[in-house]
Amino acid sequence: MLTERASGLLLHPTSIPTRFGIGDLGPRAYEFVEWLGSAGQRYWQVLPLCPADAGGSPYQSASSYAGNPLLISPELLARDGLVTVEELAAAELPDTESASKVDFALANARKGRLLEQAVERFHGQAVTGQWSEELHQFVDEHRHWVEAHALFMAAREANHNLPWQLWTRYSDLKPPMIPSELAARFAVHLVFQFLFFRQWQQLRDHARNLGIRIVGDIPIYVSHDSADVWANRHLFQLDAKGNSTRVAGVPPDYFAATGQLWNNPLYDWQAMEADGYAWWIRRLKASLALVDYVRLDHFRGFEAFWSVPAGEPTAMNGEWVPGPRDSLLQAFANSLRSSTSDRPNVPIIAEDLGMITDEVHALRQRFGLPGMKVLQFMLPGESWDNTRPEDFDANSVVYTGTHDNDTSLGWFREKIMPHPDLLARLRNYVPCEESRFPWEFIEFAWRCGSNLAIAPLQDVLSLDSSARMNTPGTSGDQSTNWRWKYLPGVLTDELRNRLADLTRLTHRC
Repeated sequence: MLTERASGLLLHPTSIPTRFGIGDLGPRAYEFVEWLGSAGQRYWQVLPLCPADAGGSPYQSASSYAGNPLLISPELLARDGLVTVEELAAAELPDTESASKVDFALANARKGRLLEQAVERFHGQAVTGQWSEELHQFVDEHRHWVEAHALFMAAREANHNLPWQLWTRYSDLKPPMIPSELAARFAVHLVFQFLFFRQWQQLRDHARNLGIRIVGDIPIYVSHDSADVWANRHLFQLDAKGNSTRVAGVPPDYFAATGQLWNNPLYDWQAMEADGYAWWIRRLKASLALVDYVRLDHFRGFEAFWSVPAGEPTAMNGEWVPGPRDSLLQAFANSLRSSTSDRPNVPIIAEDLGMITDEVHALRQRFGLPGMKVLQFMLPGESWDNTRPEDFDANSVVYTGTHDNDTSLGWFREKIMPHPDLLARLRNYVPCEESRFPWEFIEFAWRCGSNLAIAPLQDVLSLDSSARMNTPGTSGDQSTNWRWKYLPGVLTDELRNRLADLTRLTHRC
């Protein structure tokens, strides 16, 4: 439950400019956090920190527990003596190749070599004891997932990176069964995770010292080609060969006329309930070890989810199926209850967007979970639910837009300006001057009754549609999804002071 007025910004670490073509957890991330704090902001919201797919999406990952090795900072590796100055220079990308968009393939190639060099040096130093104790402590603490993840990654590499259902070797391995020929790559992936978690916790500690809380993100579903499914097949709706029988998606909505076919395998909720939702509880606790709050993506799916027969070309021919509802959320609450409190504060923000029913709202409210208000979806006269913005439920988070929305300037130009009736309606709330609109919208959000207000950094920078992070339902080689980065030098003192002044004026300090 959110009890104090505050504000923050949404920015994924990959969007931080660095010398290496992709954002990371190094010096530039520390600079961003310090700028955020000096601007009076108390929250930093990120997307899932797990490994991204080939297109850069953190919502289709090889693991819901693991960290993305591409976020490891080369500069911090150099500080720790794990890479040389020459190796650091070889991993840099020219400004023309790394300015405003992430090139995941190129960054992975350059940085991948550097990370391998760091791991080789790490093992050499571990022999002398420098890293050995820390690594063993990390593996012991994360054993419930990290060994399965490292084994899955090593086995996938040995099977030419094919989906695990197509593997010709190692498909049924489980730790501690580590074939000798996989041992070296298994060890490499363990160290990748150690390095990521070490750097992330140092950055999080720095944010905490500045009074900044971090909001993470738990996607409701996991990728079929993941250690999660490979190691827990009995918890998913799969056939004997490991193929999905039913898959996830959403019916036609604001984003897509034929719905969105996500193709993630659906959970076998009966099997999960049988062991007290142990897998989900471990997943929630693992996330909360990294962040202070989690945005529970597609909360609607816990009340009822859209189930599509595997093999369908679109999501249109699905059906609503009851979800785990109160039993799962009560299991969450019980797992977080401390010895000093009978009523735990469940640090979850429910992403209750889209086709939301009264039953979904009631489920969220029974557990005191804050919901989301996205101003781009709430144009006056459409879905304000007869509630003025200043009267929004205090236990909610208001956004100008999310990572799935256009920037506020892009939205205003495309969706509002060409339509005089919409423009007239919006002018009842903000002046709608094009050059000032992103900040008008931020001020509007900051004045709302929601205790937490968040804006994407793109809106603070007044950027147009070219800075959009993701367009749902689109992918492919030409996609620009997940690639946006801000340019060095744009986080100015003027912007910091403007944001700090607005935050004080709206009593969010």
